[in-house]
Amino acid sequence: MRNKLLSLLVGAALTSLGAQAAVTDAMIENDAKTPGDVLSWGIGQQGQRYSPLKQINAGTIGKLVPAWSFSFGGEKQRGQESQPLIHDGIMFVTGSYSRIFALDAKTGRKLWKYEHRLPDGIMPCCDVINRGAALYDNLVIFATLDAQLVALDQKTGDVVWKEKIDDYAAGYSASAAPLIAQGLLLTGVSGGEFGVVGRVEARNPKTGQMVWTRPVVEGHMGFTYDKDGNAKENGTSGTPGKTWPGDLWKTGGAATWLGGTYNPKTGLAYFGTGNPAPWNSHLRKGDNLYSTSTVAIDVKTGQIVWHYQNTPNDGWDYDGVNEFITYDDGGKVLGGKADRNGFFYVNDAKTGQLVNAFPFVKKITWATGIDLKTGRPNFVPENRPGDPTAGADGKKGNVVFSAPSFLGGKNQMPMAYSPETKLFYVPANEWGMEIWNEPVTYKKGAAYLGAGFTIKTLGDGPIGALRAMDPKTGKIVWEVPNNAPLWGGVLTTGGNLVFWGTPEGYLQAADAKTGKVVWKFQTGSGVVAPPVTWEDKGEQYVAVVSGWGGAVPLWGGDVAKKVNYLEQGGSVWVFKLLK
Repeated sequence: MRNKLLSLLVGAALTSLGAQAAVTDAMIENDAKTPGDVLSWGIGQQGQRYSPLKQINAGTIGKLVPAWSFSFGGEKQRGQESQPLIHDGIMFVTGSYSRIFALDAKTGRKLWKYEHRLPDGIMPCCDVINRGAALYDNLVIFATLDAQLVALDQKTGDVVWKEKIDDYAAGYSASAAPLIAQGLLLTGVSGGEFGVVGRVEARNPKTGQMVWTRPVVEGHMGFTYDKDGNAKENGTSGTPGKTWPGDLWKTGGAATWLGGTYNPKTGLAYFGTGNPAPWNSHLRKGDNLYSTSTVAIDVKTGQIVWHYQNTPNDGWDYDGVNEFITYDDGGKVLGGKADRNGFFYVNDAKTGQLVNAFPFVKKITWATGIDLKTGRPNFVPENRPGDPTAGADGKKGNVVFSAPSFLGGKNQMPMAYSPETKLFYVPANEWGMEIWNEPVTYKKGAAYLGAGFTIKTLGDGPIGALRAMDPKTGKIVWEVPNNAPLWGGVLTTGGNLVFWGTPEGYLQAADAKTGKVVWKFQTGSGVVAPPVTWEDKGEQYVAVVSGWGGAVPLWGGDVAKKVNYLEQGGSVWVFKLLK
C-alpha cells in the first residue's frame, strides 16, 4: 500500500511538471544550441561547456541569488563531482556512493531517489564520487562504483535495465558520465592502479545490450555483438607486445575513467586513456600504447581511427584521460586538451595531427617541451624516477622531484571553451611530488603501482589558478589565482561570463575577456563539480553541486595537510536573478 501511495505521489508531482518528451538523438546532438535543457555531460557532445544564454551578464549578475538548495542527506557527504542534467523541468543529479536524484528544477522538491546497493570490497582509487548521468528516450543512465550500468525510468526512478561492466574484485569501477553518440551509449572503465585493461564499450541505451567493445591497450582484441549477444572478433588494437615488453600488455592499465566526447562532423568519439600499469616505467620499456593518449574511435565500427600519445612510457602517473574538446577553427575541426602532464595540446580532430603544444602550468620538470614535428616530448632523463634494480638493495630507485605532481596540471575537472572569445578556460594547479620506483608483480585485485610518492607544494603562494588560454599562441591571457588547488569544472556563457567553484566553497564568476571576478557565493562546502546553466520560461538558472572530496584529501600529501580545514558536504545550489 505504501509503495502504491508513493507511486501516486510521484506521478502527481510529475503531472504537475507536464508530460515528459522522450530524449532523441537529434536533441542530444543539438544540446549545445538548445539552452532550455542540459542533456549531456559537457553541455553538448563536444564538451565545450558553453551556453549562449546572456540574461545573466556582468551588468545583471549583482542580482544573482539562490533560488533553492537541496541536500543529498544522510552520512554520505563526501566527494561530490557531479554535473546535473535538466530535461522537461526535472534535474537529474548523481551523488557520492552511486546515488541519483530527480528534483523539480524550479523548486528543488525531490521527486525520487535511487541508491545503488554497493557490495563490500569496492576499490575506487580516488573517492566514492560519481560525475553524472546520461539521458536517452525515457531513461536516465549512470555508472556505479561496483562497475555496473543502471538505467532508470525518468518519471519513477524504477530500474529498467542493469548491466555489469566488469569484476569489481579485479579492481574495476566506474564513475564517469556515459556519452550518447549516434544512438549508442559509450562508456569507459576505471581501475588503472589495479592492472585492469582500459576499454571503450558501446551499448544499446534502451536495453543495455553490447554492440561493440574496443580495448585501448595494444594487443587486445575488440569485438562486435549481434542481437543475440554473440561476439565476433573486430581486430586487435595494435600488435601484441610491440610497445610493451613481455606480457605486461595483458595487465596494461590505460583506464578510460573520465568518459568521452564526440563530434558529429568527424563521426569520432574521443576518449583519453590513463597511466600504463605498473607505475614503475623501467619494467615496461617502450611507448606502451595506447596509454596516456587520446584515442579517436569510429562510433559505427568501434575501430581506433587515430591516436596521439601525450606521455610515451609514462613514469609519473600522468593519466591522459583529460577531456578532448572539439571546436571549429577556420573550416577545420580541432581539439584541445589540457593534459595532466602540464602541457596543452591542439590536435586535428579528424586526423590526430599535432597542431600546437605548450605549457599551461609554470613548472614542468619531466620534459623541456613538445617537438611539434614529431609530436613527442623532449624528456629530461634524470628527472625520471630511478630503476630500483640499479640500487644496492634493489628495493628503491632514486627519488626525484617532479612537477606537476601526479594529481596533474589539471585533473578530472573539465575546462570550458568559448566560441565567442576563442579561449579555453582551464582550472590549473601548481604542485610537485617526490616519487620513486619499487619492485612489483601483478596480483588480481591488488594495487599495482611499483612506486611511492609524496605530494609537495611549490611554495607558500596559491596552488590553483583559473587560466584563460589562447590555443593559437599558447599564451595565458589572464588568470585568477586560488589558494587551494582547483578541483571543480568550468562553465562559460554568451553573457561574457566564466563560472567555476573553489575548494574554499565559493561559486564565482569572472568577465570572460578580462578575468575580473564579478560575483561569488559561499556554498558551505568545497566545490569540486562543474556548473551548468539553462533557461526556463524566460529565466536563466545556474546550478552547481557542492561537496568537498575527491583525490586531494586522499592522496594530496603536504597539500592535503594545507587544506584539511575544509569541510565535506553534499548539496545542489541553484541560482537565478532577483526580480
